[in-house]
Amino acid sequence: MHTHTPIVQRSAAGWQLPGIANLHSHAFQRAMAGLAERQTDRSDSFWTWRETMYRMAARFDPDSLHAVASQLYVEMLEAGYTSVCEFHYLHHAPDGRPYGTPTAMSDALVAAAGDTGIRLTLLPVLYMTGGFDGRPLGERQKRFGHDVDGYLRLFEALYARRGGMLRVGCALHSLRAVPEAAMREVLAALPHDVPIHIHVAEQIGEVQDCLAMRDLRPVEWLLRNAPVDARWTLVHATHLNDGEVRDIARSGATVAICPTTEANLGDGLFRLRDYLDAGGAWGIGSDSHVSVSPVEELRWLEYGQRLATRRRNIAVAPDSPGVGTTLLRGVLASRARATAFDRLDDDLVVLDPGAPALAAAQAGDVAERWIFGGNVPLVREVHVGGRQVVVDGMHPRRDGIAARYAATMQSLLQE
Repeated sequence: MHTHTPIVQRSAAGWQLPGIANLHSHAFQRAMAGLAERQTDRSDSFWTWRETMYRMAARFDPDSLHAVASQLYVEMLEAGYTSVCEFHYLHHAPDGRPYGTPTAMSDALVAAAGDTGIRLTLLPVLYMTGGFDGRPLGERQKRFGHDVDGYLRLFEALYARRGGMLRVGCALHSLRAVPEAAMREVLAALPHDVPIHIHVAEQIGEVQDCLAMRDLRPVEWLLRNAPVDARWTLVHATHLNDGEVRDIARSGATVAICPTTEANLGDGLFRLRDYLDAGGAWGIGSDSHVSVSPVEELRWLEYGQRLATRRRNIAVAPDSPGVGTTLLRGVLASRARATAFDRLDDDLVVLDPGAPALAAAQAGDVAERWIFGGNVPLVREVHVGGRQVVVDGMHPRRDGIAARYAATMQSLLQE
């Protein structure tokens, strides 16, 4: 039987495990968490939620994005995330005109990551059309948009800045937002080593539209028409048939599953057990940040499967019967290729050894206790790149960042 290197080890400070990568984030949406929970339509769905999102997106500028992202990244670090993939599409001013510094909004995210100490994989988004039929972007989408040349200029300016704590990749918003010819042109122009992320098959409506316009399901079309391999991360991939499950796994791509956002939006459940059986790579993301907790993402990834199947202990393997341990192995196995950070040995999370939830714990049950044993935060220390960024459960800059966030929220929510 294959033996794994233990994930959890005892150190002088407490129970130690590797840092977790957050594979999908829209930082500005942290500001609207909890603000879309009133019914606006009897058939409320992702598509009606977008109306609230558009209204919030229109209020941001570089300063407010920096304040909100800084708060978010503190919360991520305190929860045990040590790196984040930022799927960033707020590029321009609200009326669609570029800022004097075209990278101004991206710069705000880079500054927030630097201020807080989290690793950042910045994924500038290509967003060109409003649907599979090629319709122009609506007024509220114009600040997201680029043509191919403009996008590549943005990418190149950001890519030149990559360094120890910053990686830069490419995000294709979705098949409905990126025409086929543009996708091919951008992919051909990218350096060979950059990560590529894309939203795909999140909504049934997207699947239906793709079938109507391209005679294939979204994942089917993507795998046939793009060089999908281990550089790629497919975000959500919620609605898959048997062949798509198998073929994603064979491609080497990672699926970024975002259980709390997918539940919040009513998206549906990823086919986890089938995908694990196919040997697929996967990770988690907090996406819209209705929750900023790897514990909750992993717990609800498993719980969703239990509710659907009316069985327990779904995410296990023959050589890994512990659900928490199996889940942590999954997210750790994908973090380097999805984030493009290849040296992550110094990213560590230390859990409080004195917490009641870990009383009499053994190395073999700590992962299960952390993920399934309650809601009291157990993270005591976090180290990123060998630097301690969380001390006694708190980020050293938390108070100042929280005060700026509160003032920014007051401004954002003024009518």
